[in-house]
Amino acid sequence: MNEPFLFLGIGSHMTVLVIHSVLAMIIALVVAKMATRNLQTVPKGCQNVMESLVDGILTIGSDVIRKDLARKYLPLTGALAIYIFIANVIGIIPGFESPTGNVNLTLALALIVFFYYHFEGIRKNGVVHYFAHFAGPVKVLAPLMFPIEIISHISRIISLSFRLFGNIKGDDLFLAVLLMLVPWIVPLPAFALLTFSALLQAFVFMILTYVYLAGAVTLEEEAL
Repeated sequence: MNEPFLFLGIGSHMTVLVIHSVLAMIIALVVAKMATRNLQTVPKGCQNVMESLVDGILTIGSDVIRKDLARKYLPLTGALAIYIFIANVIGIIPGFESPTGNVNLTLALALIVFFYYHFEGIRKNGVVHYFAHFAGPVKVLAPLMFPIEIISHISRIISLSFRLFGNIKGDDLFLAVLLMLVPWIVPLPAFALLTFSALLQAFVFMILTYVYLAGAVTLEEEAL
């Protein structure tokens, strides 16, 4: 973590986390407003960038889940991808800290995905059918498979939250050491690497959200 450079580090560390989390949200809202403020048939500037991003997310989502479902869940997956990327990138700026480098935020994001995909699975398939799927196709093995499935789904919370937290925390530590060693030399290759890592972690979180949603709402298709 880059405490020596914390520009907004007044108060407790939790205060810093909240400030930077809100800052990432504000930046995401401003970018969305800029992209939709003056919509044009032939997009330019911010609208062009955001439309390309949305098309890319839909294309990736369509490879994981049906196109109509990819579009349906775009508000969630797109918002998560944009917010997480901005929250990751903030930490690259000296004086700021990535809020995703704190497990409290990443755990909250993981819980949102966890509860939402279960909600969608129950809403689409019904409570009995949805949880019956956890028992597997062989009834004899149901007492064994059901607890394994429960543990597997709970482990997704840990996987989502700690993967994002661990990678961004490691990037923060790397940048802190780098800036302390060479504060007067612009480490451009390192900044480029960290930016790519921020984009990659946002992508991984987004694609896993689509994967979990696909597993929850397309039980009939899996059975075919």
